[in-house]
Amino acid sequence: MEASQCKGSLSTRASSSSFRLRCPSLNSLRLRRVFDIFDKNHDGILTVQEIHQALSRLGLETDLCHLHSTIKAFINPGDTGLTYHGFVSLHQSLDRTFFGLDLEEEEEDESDLTEAFKVFDEDGDGFISAQELQAVLGKLGMAEGKEIGRVEQMICSVDQNHDGRVDFFEFKHMMQSVVVRSS
Repeated sequence: MEASQCKGSLSTRASSSSFRLRCPSLNSLRLRRVFDIFDKNHDGILTVQEIHQALSRLGLETDLCHLHSTIKAFINPGDTGLTYHGFVSLHQSLDRTFFGLDLEEEEEDESDLTEAFKVFDEDGDGFISAQELQAVLGKLGMAEGKEIGRVEQMICSVDQNHDGRVDFFEFKHMMQSVVVRSS
């Protein structure tokens, strides 16, 4: 079964195209970083189990069978999982599948930003605290999540009203400045 036939197994709806990484150099760097974070044993191969665990830690529950059927076409014969090249090919295929149609971008952008914000706002109070950010970074296995001082610096760099937390509007502003939009 090809990835395009299983798109519903990874997402209930197509995500906003604003989250596509349209700058090739940024895309490559970010994809490499994601690959390395997901590759828990650092063997250069992403197994279906590693991908499943990473998605679960992000709160994106997937069916292991559907996930395997989605990515198996990108696994080289004889390999136990995705190489970085296969991971890039999978990303490109999912990008075409989910972002091929031009949807009502403004509404979709806002909805996707809200969902992304909720991943970090674990207690649902409308703010991302340093502790919540640290918890999410820790779940992702990122080194930045091990030191609260570094996490607090990250919060301060986005915290426009200096209240020590990130609200949705600060998060949205930060995301809009990070996302490279095409004209």
